[in-house]
Amino acid sequence: MARTGGRDDVDIYVGARIGLRRSALGLSQTALAQQLGVSFQQVQKYETGQNRISASRLHHAATALGTSVETFFPPVATAPAAADDGWEALRLITATIDGRALAAAFPRIEDRELRKALARIAAALARQA
Repeated sequence: MARTGGRDDVDIYVGARIGLRRSALGLSQTALAQQLGVSFQQVQKYETGQNRISASRLHHAATALGTSVETFFPPVATAPAAADDGWEALRLITATIDGRALAAAFPRIEDRELRKALARIAAALARQA
């Protein structure tokens, strides 16, 4: 994996997955921080990949979020050798509360046509920005 501004792409991916899982469970960064024994600012840094999360703390986070540690890692067989648009898009969408909420809700939209329409709307809005 590549490094982005001193950060490893895996650290960014792991942090983004922690944020998605936390948001999907309706937990605040403060609530997760209390369970991990860190500040909410530290959780923010983990979720953006600004700080690496240690193996023991990642294990505690997985336990607090009711999942396995493996959930936070990309599949080895498909991990890109360098950052690509998909990784950057994942990092960007999970960098904000609104983005994490959208990412958590999107796969729960059962109607495929509605998901496509939402993707088209988001793309159109982004072109206007």
